[in-house]
Amino acid sequence: MVFPAFFRSLRMAPLASAMALLAACSSGGGSKPVAPSPQANQLYAQLDQASKGYETALAQARAGNTQASQQTLTAALDQLKTASAQCPSTPGCDSQRFFSVFDRLLRLKDGNFDLGDDMGSMGADLPEGSDAGKTGAASLPEAQRSVTLLRGQQLSQLIAMNGPVKAALEMWLTQWRGNLMDTYVNYQFLRYQMWPAYQKEDLPEALLFGIMAKESGGKVHAVSRSGAAGPLQFMYATGVRFGLNTEDGFDSRFDPAESARANAEYMDEQLKAFNNNLELTLAAYNGGEGRMRRLVGDNTSVSLYDPVIYNQLSQETRDYVPAVLAAAWLFLHPESYNLRFPHVDGAQGSVVLKRPASLTELTVCLGSAAGMQDGWFRTLRNLNPRLDPQVSQPTGARIMLPKVLEKSYEARCTTGPWPILANDLHTAVIPVVPSSPSPPATTSSRNGSTSRTRNYTVKRGDTLTGILNKVGCSSVQEVSEMNDLKHHQIKPGQVLKLPTCR
Repeated sequence: MVFPAFFRSLRMAPLASAMALLAACSSGGGSKPVAPSPQANQLYAQLDQASKGYETALAQARAGNTQASQQTLTAALDQLKTASAQCPSTPGCDSQRFFSVFDRLLRLKDGNFDLGDDMGSMGADLPEGSDAGKTGAASLPEAQRSVTLLRGQQLSQLIAMNGPVKAALEMWLTQWRGNLMDTYVNYQFLRYQMWPAYQKEDLPEALLFGIMAKESGGKVHAVSRSGAAGPLQFMYATGVRFGLNTEDGFDSRFDPAESARANAEYMDEQLKAFNNNLELTLAAYNGGEGRMRRLVGDNTSVSLYDPVIYNQLSQETRDYVPAVLAAAWLFLHPESYNLRFPHVDGAQGSVVLKRPASLTELTVCLGSAAGMQDGWFRTLRNLNPRLDPQVSQPTGARIMLPKVLEKSYEARCTTGPWPILANDLHTAVIPVVPSSPSPPATTSSRNGSTSRTRNYTVKRGDTLTGILNKVGCSSVQEVSEMNDLKHHQIKPGQVLKLPTCR
C-alpha cells in the first residue's frame, strides 16, 4: 500500500523534543513517586487524549485524508508536549508514564507507512522525479526499506525496551556514535549486495544493520582476535558450514554478498530452532548455537533475561544481544532519538581503468569527491574485497565504486597531476634502519619488507590475508611471488616464506 507523499516526511522529532523536556524529571532522584494529585491526573488525561489523537491521525492517513491527518497529528503532539512540560513541577506526576507512551507510539507507527516516519529522510535530498539512484541499492523497492516484520511479527514488538536495551541505546548515541554513523555510511554502499539475501529470507533490514554495527562497523576485511572474519564476523568452521570457503586464495567470508547470504541462512536456521525467539537466536550467533540449545532445552519461549539463562551467559553475549537490537531500533527510528543519518547515494557503479592504478592511488586522486571528507579508501576496499589495495591493477581492469564517482574518476584519475602524484607517493622507497647489529640495511618498497625471510607453517583455518595481517608489512602479491603460489592458494601444513619486518 502506498500512502501520500506527505507522510514520507512525517517526523517523530516533535515528540522526541517533548520527551527531552522530561529528562530532568526522570533523573531528579531515586525516591518512589507519591500518589498522583488531581493536577497529575489531569495531565494523564491529556496524555491519553494525545495518544488517541495520534492513533486517529494514523487511521486518517491510511484512509487517504491527508489534511485532516496532519491537523489531528499536530494537535496530538502539541497536547503531549504541553502535558510533558508540566509534569516535572506537578506533584505525583510520573514521567515514566510519558516515556511509555512515547515508546508505544513508536511501535504503533511501525509498518503503517511505506517508508516509516524516520526512514523517509533517506531520499529527502533527491528532487521529485529525479533519476538519481535508479540502479544498485535504489533499484530495490523503496517500500522494503521499512520492512519490520520477522516471521509475521512486528520487529518492534520483539524488541523489549528493557534496561539492557536502553543502556545500549545510550552507548550508540554517545560513546559508540561514531561507529554507528560509519556503519550506516558503509552499509549504504554495500546495501545492494547484502540486503537482497535478507529480503529473500524474509528478514528485516534493521536486523542486518544491527548485526553489522556490532560486528564490524561495515568494514569488509575486519578480523577479530578470535579469528572471526568479514563484515558479519563468521568463524571459519561456521563459515564453511554455510558455504563460505577459500577460493583462489580469497576467503569468501570477506565477500559482502556471500557473507550476507550465509548470515541470513544462519538466522533462518536458528530462528526455526528457537521458535522465532530473536534474542535467543542472536545469543546463539554470538555465543554458539550448541551452548544456547543446551541452556534453553525444549523451552524456546523462555526469555533471554530469565536468570536461569542470563546468569549463565558470558558478559560478551549479555552485551551483544541488546547492542544489536538497539542499533536496529535506531536504524528504524533515528530522528526520534535526536539522531540524523546522512543521505548517501549508494547506487553501484564501476570504471574500466584507463591507466594502471591501485586502490590506494585511486583514493588519493579521488580526494574528497562527492563530499566524502574522510576519503574513499574504505569504500573502495569494501566494494573490491578480492583486491590487495597496494597492488597496481592493469589498464582495462574493472574497479567497482559508487556510481557518483564515475565522473570523478574520469576528471581526476585518468590525466592531469593527481594520478601522477598518487603514483609518486605509492612507489616511494623507505630506508630500513636495523634496530640491532645485522647485515647492512637494505631498501625496500613502501610496505617495509626486507630481503630476509622466516618460515610459517599454514594452520587449518588460515587465510593468506589473515597471515599477512599478522605480518603487517607485506602484500598478497609479494608473498605469492616469494612462494610461487598459484592464485594465492594455500593449504594446511604448507610452509611459507614470509618477509622479516622491521
